[in-house]
Amino acid sequence: MRRSITTRLVLMFAVAALAAFLLIGAALQSVLSRELERHQYEELNTTLVSLRYWIQAIGTPERWARVRARMDALSPEDGSVRFWVLSDDPRFQYGKGLAEIDGLTREADGRGSDILLPGQERPFRTLSAHIPPLDDRPAVRLIVGRNSEPYTRTRETFLTALLALGLGAVLVVAISGYWIARVGLRPLERLSDEAQALRPKTLSQRLQTTALPVELSALTEAFNGALARLEQAYAQLEAFNADVAHELRTPLANLIGGTQVALSRSRSAPELEEMLASNLEDLERLRSIVNDMLFLARADRGELATGRVRTPIADEVRKTIEFFEFVLDDTGMQVRIEGDMALQAQLETALFRRAMSNLLQNAIEHSEAGAVLTVALQEEGAATWIRVSNPGDPIAPAHLPLLFDRFYRVDAARRGQGEHHGHGLGLAIVKAVAAMHGGQVGATSADGVNTFGFSVASGAEVSED
Repeated sequence: MRRSITTRLVLMFAVAALAAFLLIGAALQSVLSRELERHQYEELNTTLVSLRYWIQAIGTPERWARVRARMDALSPEDGSVRFWVLSDDPRFQYGKGLAEIDGLTREADGRGSDILLPGQERPFRTLSAHIPPLDDRPAVRLIVGRNSEPYTRTRETFLTALLALGLGAVLVVAISGYWIARVGLRPLERLSDEAQALRPKTLSQRLQTTALPVELSALTEAFNGALARLEQAYAQLEAFNADVAHELRTPLANLIGGTQVALSRSRSAPELEEMLASNLEDLERLRSIVNDMLFLARADRGELATGRVRTPIADEVRKTIEFFEFVLDDTGMQVRIEGDMALQAQLETALFRRAMSNLLQNAIEHSEAGAVLTVALQEEGAATWIRVSNPGDPIAPAHLPLLFDRFYRVDAARRGQGEHHGHGLGLAIVKAVAAMHGGQVGATSADGVNTFGFSVASGAEVSED
């Protein structure tokens, strides 16, 4: 069972308060016990010193009666204070149970053993002193005892009160902690309510960061950043779905329309062949779109190029140009390679040629007949750039960052010879291939020349982190 933050905070407050009160209580109890014991022995010592002074000055049995009278006067009726005088001469003895007392008090002068007398629940604390002989009086041992029950009862009463006050204080701390936690967590509850109110149609809404604690402000800003990325991804997904539907609708409509017309009446074999050839062309277009979308989906999941080998880039560019040899001959175009011909990089050659083919096809489709295309190879830091340039109408700067997005076209700004046969995924695939090789893409348009390029990492293998 999961507990709320409020419950956890209250429990932590209560445990912390209980631990603090236990430590304080133990310290107070220890101090009180020591002080009570010190006070008890101070009283015993005061009485012991007074009696010892009297006994030291008396050396005859006749005068001993005065000592007895003195000790009788000092003995309270409740028996809480008692006196014993131990001597080999019975005439100089005092107190009850002298035989038992003599067996228990053989220590040197000072604190003696605690003595539990018959009929008493608590022992007597004792002090003793050895008094030398004088005249007819032999050496005696004076013992003063005080019942420890009042002090013990005081200590127990204090402990009971301390425990009651401690438990009450813990309860007060727990209640106060609950109130503090509820008040302190109100901003978090408000953020939770705002987050629960978010819907796909309100992804532009952001959590309020005003008047929030520093800790929650950082959390809210991070959550708002995640919302912004989610909104962007959601918008891209909607646009992507619309673009895919649009691209697939045209060939599907052609297939359905052509087939319906063909089935509307009897057709000769040549007419059916023509219809099937047209359908095959649209089916090939559909397959190309589906394959490209599957490739981009794998790239979006972070898939990297595998099977890379260190390859001279210029050789791969030449092989790709040879693939367009017939197209270049038909249009009278030429392709020149410039830059560092010795550049090498870790490449998956099939992916590299696919990206290179898309760039060359893009340049050919948007150039006039007889144009000269340029492929520039250049190393910049830890990346090798491959840029394809072609003469053409200028592209507005606002379009340049979007040209590598899926299904994005700027046909009005880019007119070439012949019909544009692509389906808007060529440059997006270039961007995906560059990412799979740890590179980037870029486009420029200046002085009547449009340049599209991508980079690959020049050094070691691309990390999958």
